Amino acid sequence: MSVIESIHTDLGGTFGERDGRTIVDHYGRPERTHRAVRNGAGLLEAAYGVIVVEGDDRVEYVDNVVSNRVPDEDGQGCYALVLDPQGGIEVELYVYNAGERLLLFTPPSEAEDLAEEWSEKVFIQDVDIRVATEDYAIFGIHGPKATEKIASVLNKAGSPDRRYSFVRGTMGDEGVTVIRTDALTGEESYEVICAADDAEAVYDTLLNHGLNAAPFGYRTWDTLCLEAGSPLFHTELEGTIPNVLGLRNALDFEKGCYVGQEVVSRVENRGQPSRRLIGLTIEGETGAESDEAPVPDAGAAVFDGDASIGEVTRADVSPLLEAVVALAIVEYGLERDDLTVRVGGEEVPATVTELPFVEGSDRSDRLPDYQ
Repeated sequence: MSVIESIHTDLGGTFGERDGRTIVDHYGRPERTHRAVRNGAGLLEAAYGVIVVEGDDRVEYVDNVVSNRVPDEDGQGCYALVLDPQGGIEVELYVYNAGERLLLFTPPSEAEDLAEEWSEKVFIQDVDIRVATEDYAIFGIHGPKATEKIASVLNKAGSPDRRYSFVRGTMGDEGVTVIRTDALTGEESYEVICAADDAEAVYDTLLNHGLNAAPFGYRTWDTLCLEAGSPLFHTELEGTIPNVLGLRNALDFEKGCYVGQEVVSRVENRGQPSRRLIGLTIEGETGAESDEAPVPDAGAAVFDGDASIGEVTRADVSPLLEAVVALAIVEYGLERDDLTVRVGGEEVPATVTELPFVEGSDRSDRLPDYQ
């Protein structure tokens, strides 16, 4: 559940559930909030599962399991994946080296099972694995003025400038860790980590002190990430081979063997996957409300002429473009830009559009990269 649910209620938050966790859906008028984030800075309570890995062999153990190289330097992190034997993505996670421990951020519902699975496989290594989701609060700051916002309230440290790096400091009287993230919203982005007991005070500092920040919920997060072309776990990543998504930022092709690595390497050596992720702009009037727009459902078929070549993974009305945009996974060899998508039983014209749909102050580290 939310760490500061009563504060969200006081701010007029409407709640929903995501991956088994209570989250703020919106605070009213999410389209207006979307524009506020794109023009300034926005504040989101982020939903993660948190795993702590300690012991002398912590870096080696996690590095042997995940798809990317785990940094051995305090203050550095990476984005990585846990794959199944067929190369499909089982879990995404951020791994941060915090000195004597590793902090792992996962989708909320994945932390318990992953920690239990890993603990059962520890034999002679000096490794201790535990779930610590309830010990922490995590707040995201996103927008072209996010760096300014962090600088206006962070004491005893400067804003980290490298992605996946972090610094320790204070906000008010509370200790915090500030991470430079992978810009999934297409804007400058940071995450502020604090103890759960300090969450209310830190949120108050982020909301009411220094540069202004607009509170926003996950409905706005979704449209920001869609405009930025960022594939997300439950819509694009889960079960998909990372090469299909061009998710090179999560892969180290030179590290040792991990589960699924043979499939990933075989696809890489072949030169291209059989499918790829694309952006689509779908024709039709958006109207005043998104439910008037031709928004295809997840799984809607994409056609090249009469041939079905793939499916939509998610779609919505872009508040900034005032058009329906979608991400879709289609056959790799697509050469035409004019396609159709099935919406409500009809085939609606769609145009292949270069990602991101909207250029922000930063570029998502998950933009498809097919080398």
